[in-house]
Amino acid sequence: MIQEWNLEQLQAKLDETAHTALYLYTPMCGTCKLAGRMLDITAATLPDYKIGKADLNYVESLADTYQIESVPCLLIWKNGEFEEKLYKFESVPNIFEIMQSHLKEG
Repeated sequence: MIQEWNLEQLQAKLDETAHTALYLYTPMCGTCKLAGRMLDITAATLPDYKIGKADLNYVESLADTYQIESVPCLLIWKNGEFEEKLYKFESVPNIFEIMQSHLKEG
């Protein structure tokens, strides 16, 4: 199960972990619930990632910083540098493939 993070916890993970991802959702979003379950499964297969989640209502500064247009949204960082913003949660294999591609790159 992916843990809830606040902004301080996110920054700590970015500082200490090579591969970090943050799942943004809102509680009333049905699509977010499904995407969250898919991400839980994906996270179990990618131990090199530190993955957290946050209710977008409580991390509004991230919405501004990363120009979040909708939820669900997955933000991916590598070595503390922002790499990708993912809105399309088609399937567990799709999410896995996208996240794994960041492990392989340079």
